Amino acid sequence: MRIRKRASGSAATPAVLSLLLVILVAVTVYVFASGAYAPPPAITSVGHAIDHQYDLTLAVVATVFILSQLGLAFAIFRFRDHGQKAHYTRGNNTMEVVWTTATVILFVGLGLMGRKAWAEMRFTEAAPGAIPVEVTENQFVFNFRYPGPDGKFGRLDAKQISASTGNPLGIDQNDAAGKDDIVVPTLTVPVNHEVQLMIRSQDVIHNFFVRELRLQQDATPGMVVPLHFTADTIGQYEIVCTQLCGLGHSRMHSYLNVVSDADYAAFLKQQEAAAQ
Repeated sequence: MRIRKRASGSAATPAVLSLLLVILVAVTVYVFASGAYAPPPAITSVGHAIDHQYDLTLAVVATVFILSQLGLAFAIFRFRDHGQKAHYTRGNNTMEVVWTTATVILFVGLGLMGRKAWAEMRFTEAAPGAIPVEVTENQFVFNFRYPGPDGKFGRLDAKQISASTGNPLGIDQNDAAGKDDIVVPTLTVPVNHEVQLMIRSQDVIHNFFVRELRLQQDATPGMVVPLHFTADTIGQYEIVCTQLCGLGHSRMHSYLNVVSDADYAAFLKQQEAAAQ
């Protein structure tokens, strides 16, 4: 028996839903394309490589997103209720295999393409002559230690940790190599010079994050994590902890100062004089 016309559904609802999907896609594309929420410019060559990989990944994912959402909008309106008999399908196994395989190849491929930029600061050693700086984090401060004129870090003794007496890291007072160590609350490095960071924590899991470096690394108690970078732009950049490390987490931040060679030499001279 033929279904009467009055039994068919209204076109208004699928039309509205399809229009909402189109508007959603348009707004999303505008937000990303406008650059309103773009990150600040990178200040390392690795940072530029990471940005390139991000843009490539965003372009691929955006294409898939736009096509899938517009396809969904088309399907909602095209296959709306006309009063026709419902048709049941078990799907298409061939299409499922093709789509799943393409997705795996696409996203695994993007991951492999980005491995070099991600691993360059982590799985390769710093060049000889890189400036060593120890980064120690605890609730809720950053401390940065330079080896001083002798070029050697002093031993650390947990029993000697005492921020109130000026020894927040527990530098062994009996170790001559630690007498000239410089400990400061901000990180100062010379422009276009490689810096070797050694990141550690005294209490809980913290994090070292500088947006402009495109560098983020957890600081885990009992571990020393090496990272290296070369900043190519003079300026001051915020360092933050992105791990929820306690009630004072929101106050935990410091600054990275990238300065000229002359200003860096003056910084070291000033700190050495203050340590005497």
